[in-house]
Amino acid sequence: MRDEFDFIASIGRRAERQRHRRALLKGIGDDAAIYKERVGYETVITTDLLVEAIDFHLDWTPPRLLGHKALAVSLSDIAAMGARPVFALLSFGVPRHIWHTDFMDKFYEGFFALADEHHVNLIGGDVSRTSERVVIDSIVIGEAKQNRAVLRSGARPGDAIFVTGTLGGAAAGLKLLEAGARLSDEKRDERNTPARKHVTPQSARDKLLLRHLCPQPRLQWGALLSETGLATAMIDLSDGLSSDLMHLCGARRGARLEAARIPLDPSMEISRMARREALTLALHGGEDFELLFTVRKRYRRRVPRQVGGIPATFIGEMTNEAGVVMLAEGTRSRVLKARGFRHFTNSHKRD
Repeated sequence: MRDEFDFIASIGRRAERQRHRRALLKGIGDDAAIYKERVGYETVITTDLLVEAIDFHLDWTPPRLLGHKALAVSLSDIAAMGARPVFALLSFGVPRHIWHTDFMDKFYEGFFALADEHHVNLIGGDVSRTSERVVIDSIVIGEAKQNRAVLRSGARPGDAIFVTGTLGGAAAGLKLLEAGARLSDEKRDERNTPARKHVTPQSARDKLLLRHLCPQPRLQWGALLSETGLATAMIDLSDGLSSDLMHLCGARRGARLEAARIPLDPSMEISRMARREALTLALHGGEDFELLFTVRKRYRRRVPRQVGGIPATFIGEMTNEAGVVMLAEGTRSRVLKARGFRHFTNSHKRD
């Protein structure tokens, strides 16, 4: 029977084969990893805690996709800082009945697939036993060129507001999961999802499920916005546009959004979701993990139409109405209240 030391050794051998970064002097195998920082760069560190029944459910989340998502949510934070990921650490708490299955092996398949895609080395972590639920702690270390990391606090009144990709798809996928929808065996490994020439309501539904279960961090956009100096402020959309935009506003700024400009996930329309509901999910649903960023008004036209096949859309501008976000819908405007996810005030669970 495999014990935790055998398991850690197997993960260490897998991580040893990565070796994407010459800066890594000593990886898994000692009490701590050792790496050498690069001159002219700053270190960026983020951590995310995922708890079963709060942040994910095992009965609708394939372990391989959970491994992908555990890393993706932290990579998204690195992207939002305009940094590039370098190293990752991953700690686990699992109950005994999970340990004695292939769950961990499949989880790490998903984790390493995404790590290899973005040249991220796993350099450490821990594993322990919990009484009931799976708990995952994901840490990613990145680097940004000196003085080029993008903060949330740099926006000014008049700055243009942009968002990458489309919104609402992840929240729509969550609603489908809560209603009993599940990925087919064909779709449980995102790498093997076949291309479709004709989008049907069924394939649109699967895309929405994958938007929630298999988010894609916008690292190319984040790095470009940082290295060109275009972005004045940036955040990833984890809790919802209405809530995350308030972080960019802070105590001294406000914003005005145009509802017609907000890019809705097209799979919501194909799956016959009403536009009003789709807009609500785009505004408040969360977990899209797109990037929300601001640019000085005079540089608005310099923002590329797309990076890596992912578009960016102008959706509004910052104002001097402190703490007030207005949503313009046709000739009418209304105050947009922050209704995104909060762990200790929402009555509903995240998943």
